[in-house]
Amino acid sequence: MYIRKKKYPSGNLGIIVVEKVSGKMKELATIGIAKTDDEIEDLVSQGREWIDREQQRRHPRLDLFGEERERCEAERLNAEQFLSNITNITIDGADLILDRVFDNVGFNRIEDEVFRKLVKARLSYPASKAATVEYLKNHFDDDVSLSKIYRYLDRLSDSQHQIVQDISVEHTRQILGGHIGVLFYDVTTLYFEADYEDELRKTGFSKEGRHKNPQIILGLLVSIDGYPLAYCIHEGNKYEGHTMLPVVTKFVRKYNLEDFIVVADSGLMNNDNIAELEGNGYKYIIGAKIKNESKKIKEWILEQPKVDRRMVEYDKGNGQRLLVGYTEDRARKDAYNRDKGIRRLEKAYKRGTLTKDNINKRGYNKFLTMQGDVKVSINYEKLEEDARWDGLKGYVTNTIIPSEEVYAAYHNLWNVERAFRISKSKIEIRPMFHFTRRRIEAHVCICFVALKVYKELERLLKLSEIRMSVDKVLALAQTIVTIQINLPQNKETISKTMLMKRHQRIAPLFTDEFWVTR
Repeated sequence: MYIRKKKYPSGNLGIIVVEKVSGKMKELATIGIAKTDDEIEDLVSQGREWIDREQQRRHPRLDLFGEERERCEAERLNAEQFLSNITNITIDGADLILDRVFDNVGFNRIEDEVFRKLVKARLSYPASKAATVEYLKNHFDDDVSLSKIYRYLDRLSDSQHQIVQDISVEHTRQILGGHIGVLFYDVTTLYFEADYEDELRKTGFSKEGRHKNPQIILGLLVSIDGYPLAYCIHEGNKYEGHTMLPVVTKFVRKYNLEDFIVVADSGLMNNDNIAELEGNGYKYIIGAKIKNESKKIKEWILEQPKVDRRMVEYDKGNGQRLLVGYTEDRARKDAYNRDKGIRRLEKAYKRGTLTKDNINKRGYNKFLTMQGDVKVSINYEKLEEDARWDGLKGYVTNTIIPSEEVYAAYHNLWNVERAFRISKSKIEIRPMFHFTRRRIEAHVCICFVALKVYKELERLLKLSEIRMSVDKVLALAQTIVTIQINLPQNKETISKTMLMKRHQRIAPLFTDEFWVTR
């Protein structure tokens, strides 16, 4: 950098600081414009001061001498040597947390590193098996080939399923004080990206609206607060009401359960199922199909005064109680949904005819032949009759617990629905691209363990008063890295997990003290 005097057409001189960069002159600063020799001298002096300040800014240690300068140079050399000794950097914050939770539940009894990696990947990076291979390679330098994973899934035996279930039940019993008490059961459907069926994957009624795709039915048994206990897999066209009793009976006998209550939705139950529940001596709370009750009971229900949050009871005999509750919120929702549906019907059938396009045949409309149009109309009298049931919800039970507890127990079924939502949106259990029964069962087993780990981490965050969701914690943890440093003199390698200030809210999860007390 130096000072240049630039003459203008007016005869004045500009005092400018310039620098040569890549062979070209670059103006850094205009100090001022001078008219007299005194002004020129003053501006030149200011220019030199500007250059000194800029040099000091660019090279802050140029003013150091002797030992101080040597110390600074040594410090810089040590930093460079330190950086050159870093042998690896892994983005493994989420992995470290999930490892701890995995062990905390007790899944470390399964001494299988591939199983552990696949479970953690479902939570931190849920994707296809091919994408999982790339994730493990890029983040952890794990060379697990895709063919190795597929061979592993083929070897994953039914005994693994039983071991996983035993560990999950044992841990759930422990955190619930040794007594499970209430069993919640529900089912969902999982579709496949395929065009053909087999003995397991069948087309049927899809809860996801994918009626063209082959699917399986997944049944899930959970405890209070949504801790997963057991699961079952069935053909995609099986009546969901036939899936519950086998899994509940097997579970009860295997774990010698006593004094428990089975809670299920009305869609899973019919008279035969209820009779079988009572024949096994099971206590139950199920949603009642009050519109399908006898004429006498229906008249009794409609005669009851509609008082917000009031529950009435009808004795059906043989220890069976019908509880019917009314809420104004449900009544408004029922009315809104019905009006919305009627508007759609009026729009679809405004011409009073039913055409081929109006018929829902699960995608097979193209095979229909219609001779003319079918006359249709909306029966508004039925609408008025339906409106009388707005806000009413029924429950059937053979327990003797108070009606308030029946209501609370049934509405805890949302824990199963939430477990399905977590499995589908967070763990991404579907869609599935596997085509053999063994691989399908292995995939579901891995996702079941991932769900248990997710719920356990959620419980630990609540206990430790870390007011963050599991998803937020894992997202933050994925910005935390661990560095490995080689020490040539000691001939060893040390690791350090780097916790920055913005991560201090989840820092306890990386300490031994946090996990010792859990």
